Amino acid sequence: MQNERKKIRQEGFMQGILALIFSQVLIKLLGLIYKLYLTNKQGFGDEGNAIYSSGFQIYALLLTLSSIGVPNAVAKLVSERTSIGDNRGAHKIFKIAFITFGFIGFVGTLILFFGAKYIANVVLQIPEAEYSLIALSPSIFFVSVISVIRGYFNGKQTMKATANSQTIEQLFKTIFTIILVEIIGIISGINTTLMAAVANFATTLATIGSFIYLYKYYKMRRREIAYEVKTSINYKSNRVIHILKNILLVAIPMSLSSILTSVNKNVDSMTVVRGLKHFLSDQEAKIQYGILSGKVDTLITLPLSFNIAFATALVPALSASIARNDIETGKKRISFSLLVTMLISLPCTVGMIIFAKPILLLLFPNASSGERIFQIASLSIVFTSLEQTVNGALQGIGKAFVPAFALSFGVVTKIILNLILVSIPPETCVIGGAAGAAFATTVCHIIAFFIGFKILRKNIKLTINFTKFIIKPIIATVMMGICSFCIYNYLSGIIIEKMSIIISLVVAVVIYLLSIISLKIFDKEEINMIPYGAKIYSFLEKIGLYKAKKTPKNQ
Repeated sequence: MQNERKKIRQEGFMQGILALIFSQVLIKLLGLIYKLYLTNKQGFGDEGNAIYSSGFQIYALLLTLSSIGVPNAVAKLVSERTSIGDNRGAHKIFKIAFITFGFIGFVGTLILFFGAKYIANVVLQIPEAEYSLIALSPSIFFVSVISVIRGYFNGKQTMKATANSQTIEQLFKTIFTIILVEIIGIISGINTTLMAAVANFATTLATIGSFIYLYKYYKMRRREIAYEVKTSINYKSNRVIHILKNILLVAIPMSLSSILTSVNKNVDSMTVVRGLKHFLSDQEAKIQYGILSGKVDTLITLPLSFNIAFATALVPALSASIARNDIETGKKRISFSLLVTMLISLPCTVGMIIFAKPILLLLFPNASSGERIFQIASLSIVFTSLEQTVNGALQGIGKAFVPAFALSFGVVTKIILNLILVSIPPETCVIGGAAGAAFATTVCHIIAFFIGFKILRKNIKLTINFTKFIIKPIIATVMMGICSFCIYNYLSGIIIEKMSIIISLVVAVVIYLLSIISLKIFDKEEINMIPYGAKIYSFLEKIGLYKAKKTPKNQ
C-alpha cells in the first residue's frame, strides 16, 4: 500500500511537470511567433523592440512587487494544509490571499497609469515608452488575482489550471498583438511608438482572457471544493490577521527573488541606452538595446520554458513531502530535477553559441544583426536554468529568503559590470557595448546559482555524482555539437541556408538523445519516474542498452 501511494505521488509529480512543460513550450513558441512578426515588421524592428521592451520591463517590475511570488507562496501554504487533510484551512488561505493581492494589484495599476510619463522620460530616457506603460497598467491588477488562483490549484497539485490559463493568455497575446499592430500600422502610417503601445495593450487583453478562464474553472470545481471544505479534517481555526501574516511571510521572500530578477532586467533598460550613447547616436543606441531585449532575450528564454516546470512543481511537492516527513522522496525529486535541468540547458547553450548567426538569419531575415550579443548571452542559459531549479527546491524546503540573498550578490555585480562594460565600444573589447550587458547577466546568474546550491546541499545533504551530473552531459553535448556542426558545414554548400540549419538542428537533437541513452545517464528508478517509464525501461532492456539484474537463486 505504501509503495502504491509513493508511485501515485511520483506519477502526479511528473504528470504535473509534463503538463507545465507542454504549456511553457507552447507559450514560448507563441511568444516567438509574435516576436518574429514584430522584429520583421516594417517600421518596427529593433527600434520598436527597444520601446516595447523598456516599457514592458518597468511593468514587469511593478507586477513582481504586487504578485509574482504569490503563486509559489499560496501553493506552498495550500499544499501543507491539504497534505494533512485540512482543505478548509487551505481554502481560507486562498480567500484571504485573493482579497489582499487584488488590492495590492489595483494600487500597482494606479501607480503605472499615473506615473507613466515620469518613468518614460526620466527613468528610461525613452519618451516613446509612455503609451506602452499606460497600455500595460490594467494588467497588474488582473495578474495579481490570477496569481492567487493559480497558486491555489498548484498547491492542490492540479497543474492543469495554471498550464491552460498560461497557454490561453499567450495565445490571446499573440493573436491580439498581430491584429492590433497591423491595424495601427495601416491607420498611423507605420508609427513605431503607437505600434509598440498596442503590442503591449495586447498583454492587457490577454490577461483579462486568462482571468475569465480561471474564474470559470474555479466555478466549475466549486461544488467539489465545497465538499472538500465540508469534510475537512485537522482544521485549526486561525484569525485572518494570523493567516495574512503567514502568507506575507512566505510571499515576501519568494517575491524578493522575483523582484531582484526583474531589477536585473531593468538594469539593462536603465543603463544600456545611457552607456551606448557615449559612442553611438540615440537611434543606434536604441537599436542595440532592441537587439538585446527583443531578439536575444526571446531566444535565450526558450530553453528556460522546459525547465521552469521543474522549479514550479518542486515547491508544492517538496512542501508536501516535508509535511509528511518524507525527506528521501524530496531528495530524489531535487536530484532528478537538477539532472534534467543540466541535460536540457547544456546542449541549448552550446547549440546557440555554435549556430548563433544561422539562427538569427533563419528567424529574423529582415533584422539579423546581433550574433556576438547572442553568443555571449547564451552562456547564461545553463546557470539560469540550474538557478531556477535550486530556487524551487529552496522555497520548497522553507528557505525562501536564500534565492533573494544569492541573487542580490549577482545583481550588484551586474550593475557594476554594466556601468563599466556597456560604455566600452565593442571594437575595443569583445564584451563591450550591449554584449557587456549580456556578459554581466551571465556572471550574475553564475554567482546566484553557486550560492544557492551550496546552501541547498548544506540543508538537505544532497549527494551529487560528478560523473553523472557533469562529465556525461558534457560528453553528450560535445558529441552533439561536433556532429551537427560538421553536418551544417557539409550541407550549407549543397542546399539552401535555411534548410541546412533546420536539418542540422534536428540531427543535433537526435544525436543528443541517443548519446544520453548510450551513456546511461538515467538509472532505472529515474526512468520509472517518467510516465510510461516502466515500458520505456523494458524496451531499453530488450535492445540491450540496459541489462536486467539477475535474481540470486537462493532468493
